[in-house]
Amino acid sequence: MADLYEKLQERARHLGFSLVGAIPARPAGRLEAYLRWIEREMHGLMGYMARPDRVARRRNPALILPGVQTIICLALDYRTIDLPAAVAADPSRGRISNYAWGADYHDIMTPRLEQLAAWLAAQAAGETRHRVYVDTGALLERDHAETAGLGFTGKNTMLIHPRRGSWFFLGEILTTLPFPVSRSPFPVPNSAAISCGRCTRCLRACPTAAFPTPYVLDARRCISYLTIELKGWIPAELRPLMGNWVYGCDVCQDVCPFNRFAPELIDSPFRPDHIDRAAPPLLDLLALTPEGFDARFAESPIRRIRRERLVRNACVAAGNWGDAAAGPPLTALLADSSPIVRGHAAWALKRVPGDHAAGLAAALSRETDDQVRRELALSA
Repeated sequence: MADLYEKLQERARHLGFSLVGAIPARPAGRLEAYLRWIEREMHGLMGYMARPDRVARRRNPALILPGVQTIICLALDYRTIDLPAAVAADPSRGRISNYAWGADYHDIMTPRLEQLAAWLAAQAAGETRHRVYVDTGALLERDHAETAGLGFTGKNTMLIHPRRGSWFFLGEILTTLPFPVSRSPFPVPNSAAISCGRCTRCLRACPTAAFPTPYVLDARRCISYLTIELKGWIPAELRPLMGNWVYGCDVCQDVCPFNRFAPELIDSPFRPDHIDRAAPPLLDLLALTPEGFDARFAESPIRRIRRERLVRNACVAAGNWGDAAAGPPLTALLADSSPIVRGHAAWALKRVPGDHAAGLAAALSRETDDQVRRELALSA
């Protein structure tokens, strides 16, 4: 079995995975802390995180896969390029988290995990069963990966490898095959030997103050949550703090000293084929039709939020940009089919130079949605 573990590592590397570890299929070590986090409602409107059936699966992985013996944790690097400083600082462009610059990581990782699981099953003497997950299962994957030796938990709640940083995806294979367990070479997060130490760069850099304490993220204030997971109205008090982020946020990882060690991938499906994939002009996003969105993001993880949320986010970014050029497309969006888009366009227009009174008044006269009417009244 020890030889099989070495072969597993070799096979995982052949499939492009950078890190691999195996642990007994037990509840995550920080499960109780997670449940306290849920009790404090820091998961926001992500109700699936608190569903009793999912909590039960986190308590007992055998509810996911009966007879499960082992959780194999794997990491896949995704850092490609660094945005040119002028592009990153350009408020007329929408910022996209770098994991979403290229192909959808689910489409890349899931087949590789299935290949590895099939290979592993072929090595077993008897019948085995498995399940694979790429951030879709009821698993606390960062906690399991830390136990498996893939890194330590940082103050920004990211899993950090001391020689690779945190720019990597995580995936898991649950298998009924008993396995030699890899032991973590990294001490617990509070160890002075390998941890964040006294560094608080990520906590201080967060634009929305989403970390009430080290190692705790209040998702309700996180830009990634606001732009991706939140389906409805972005709280008005947080909109000015979001800058030009339209999908996710990289700030707490950008400032992390460990990420200077993250390998840069040259030939990677996550590498953008054009700078506009990483930082698209806001005027382009504001003009997106449903058909245009589908064509542009068909193979991107951005497709999951659909056109409504992306244009909503672009409206907020345009309001923060505050340039007169955003006035005409924002005015046009006051007639959009989505109340969410209409309301955020109204908010943004208030922050854009120009005389928009007539357009806002006309929109208010025909508007039937109460929340949009409130946004229009505030913007008039």
